[in-house]
Amino acid sequence: MDVIIFNLTTAALMVLMFRCGLALLGERPWEGRPVPWAAVTVTTVAVGAVILQQVWSGAMDALDADPAKSGWWRVVTSVFMQNGGIGGTAWNLATLAVIAAFAQWYWKWPIATALFFAGILLPSWIDGLFGEERGTDPRNFAGSSGATYFLGSTLAAALLQHAADRNQRLLALAVPALGLAMWFGQDNGHGLVSAYGFVLGLAVLLVSRRLAARVLVGSA
Repeated sequence: MDVIIFNLTTAALMVLMFRCGLALLGERPWEGRPVPWAAVTVTTVAVGAVILQQVWSGAMDALDADPAKSGWWRVVTSVFMQNGGIGGTAWNLATLAVIAAFAQWYWKWPIATALFFAGILLPSWIDGLFGEERGTDPRNFAGSSGATYFLGSTLAAALLQHAADRNQRLLALAVPALGLAMWFGQDNGHGLVSAYGFVLGLAVLLVSRRLAARVLVGSA
């Protein structure tokens, strides 16, 4: 039962992020927009990594994030390895493709790419800062879900700024609220990285507003 509840709440958090993306971009966000090539590239790399796992039995050992193994590259390559079985792999690839596209359409590719890599590196850095041996990253040594949930929560942060009404503000705030509840109630790392992403998204928006204000003042 605990596993079922864990999976349901994890899926519910992603649904909230998806709805935040639609609220930001519109119910048919792909209409009239360019192909999100950065999102396509990231998803293609993830699919390629899954294929690599099928043709090379040593792929996981060489590329996962097992702390017992050495290798500076593992923190990045482990994101593209998948260890959740067929269902988990399909879910991770599908959600990565959708959230990465939403993020690129809203943030544009340079910021969206930077946020994606922040979702890879920041949780590990925070774990190291506080001496977490196992860590709070939900990857369990491999998997793209942590980076995806991190990136998706930045959309919730953006919606909080652009919310047209109270319902949209509540939708945006529901992402970090549910995320923290999942972390404290289930020790579910997807929730904690979502809170990280939400905070970083707000920070990026704040910096962007200040930079825009300085440009306007300078040109006045």
